[in-house]
Amino acid sequence: MPFSRYMELCLYDEELGYYSRDAKQFGKAGDFYTSSDVHAVFGRLMARQFEEMWRVLERPERIVIEELGPGRGLFAGDVLDWSAKKFPEFFAALQYVLVESSPALQERIESVLGKHLESGKAQLAVCGPSRAEVPDVRPWNGATQIVPFPRIVFANEFFDALPVEIVGSEGSLRIDVREGKFVESWVPASARELEFLDRFSVHPEPGERLEVPLQSQISMGAAATLSRGLLIAIDYGYTREEQLAGRHRGTLKAIRKHAVSATPYEAPGEQDITADVNFTALAASAQQHGLHAEKPLTQSQFLMGIGEANEFADAFEDCRLPQERAKVALQLKHLVTPAGMGESFHVLVASRGLPREGVEGLSGLGFGKKGRA
Repeated sequence: MPFSRYMELCLYDEELGYYSRDAKQFGKAGDFYTSSDVHAVFGRLMARQFEEMWRVLERPERIVIEELGPGRGLFAGDVLDWSAKKFPEFFAALQYVLVESSPALQERIESVLGKHLESGKAQLAVCGPSRAEVPDVRPWNGATQIVPFPRIVFANEFFDALPVEIVGSEGSLRIDVREGKFVESWVPASARELEFLDRFSVHPEPGERLEVPLQSQISMGAAATLSRGLLIAIDYGYTREEQLAGRHRGTLKAIRKHAVSATPYEAPGEQDITADVNFTALAASAQQHGLHAEKPLTQSQFLMGIGEANEFADAFEDCRLPQERAKVALQLKHLVTPAGMGESFHVLVASRGLPREGVEGLSGLGFGKKGRA
């Protein structure tokens, strides 16, 4: 089988897949954590950016935020709670849809977002062949249906978990099982794989292995069906220029208990398998599907742009004691500095049907620009 199929089974098999078994792998006590595990400020800053996007969209009476792969729903909870507190007009217009395939994570979302689900402010969309229909929400099934109302598609650490092909100088990787052990073999690389390397990546040197994320290109096409609105993708990744400079070559890894391994065949279904996101290819896919993609930024640039106007008051509002403020400052530092997530994570913003000056004026895209307040 292609490596992408092996990766898909390890992560998403309905019974034994890593994301299907339970939700204990999330958080600092699990295998990995996301920005929402660091501090609620990530969701608060994004709530501020979403509200600004709503204003750029001319304050519609209804706007949908559709989050892909929302995990346990922590980010959604932070966005909804902060929006209700700070941006009541935006909150009144907001409907939050969480698109999640894992039954275990669906249960956690129902627990975390109980009040918002009960009120109808949040809705859980079950993706996959048996997904339930959500009223007035486009099913996340790769179809080309266009939704008429404004929408923001948000994908935080979503694309890195999509299956990838592995290509080496010998060709395209295949996985088999012989005598109870995984065995690798190679077949000639497909035309699609070679085209991807030509356009968005580099060709592997002898003995080298590179990822070809064809599934990400397809998923971006599905995300791009919004008729008017924006897409925000945040993930650890790179650009083609960085690959040409010799970085981010062969980024496939397995993660378990915060330990990183280059071997994806140990404990299948019990460890995360992931690869850095090629943001050059992701932006090109958005463009090919009719969106206008902005130049990718680092997470540091994006969050600093959102927070600089009020000096990150969203982070420190609940602090009453100096030691509380110092703790939050360290958590914020982890989100925005190179030593933390700030430089390893990239942000892609793409839009359709919006004035260029409105999108270019978004605070997240404007860090360091002269003349900003």
